[in-house]
Formats: sequence, C-alpha cells, structure tokens
Amino acid sequence: MERDSQLELYQAVAARLKEAHTRVRALQVPEGVRMTLSRQLLAVTAVAKHDLEGAARRLDRLMKDLDEGRFPEGD
Repeated sequence: MERDSQLELYQAVAARLKEAHTRVRALQVPEGVRMTLSRQLLAVTAVAKHDLEGAARRLDRLMKDLDEGRFPEGD
C-alpha cells in the first residue's frame, strides 16, 4: 500500500515539475532570473531522488512564488 502512495506522489511531483519548467520557460523575465529559477527546479529534481516528500514541499513553495509573481534575483 505504501508503495502505491509513493508512486502516486512520484507521478504528481513529476507532472508538477514538468508544469513548472513550462511556466519558467514562458516567463517574461531577465535571463538571469530564468537561470536562477531553472537551477531551483534542478535542485528540486535532485532532492526528489532521495526525499520525494521534501521535493514536493520545495516545489509547492516555488510554484506559490511563481503564482504570486515573486521571483529571485538574477545573477
């Protein structure tokens, strides 16, 4: 049973990561901001390999920031 819930969470995180990448690519922001957001998405992907629930939380925060128009400083 736990394996099924883990699989569902994996599928949800994967779908949200795909959505987040699409949204970041479409943003009209300076290239430095886009690069910072892309690095954050890569970090979430890396975390997902060993802490799926932690990755889901990080992705939730990132998506909320995107929804609210809060973007990081670019390099």
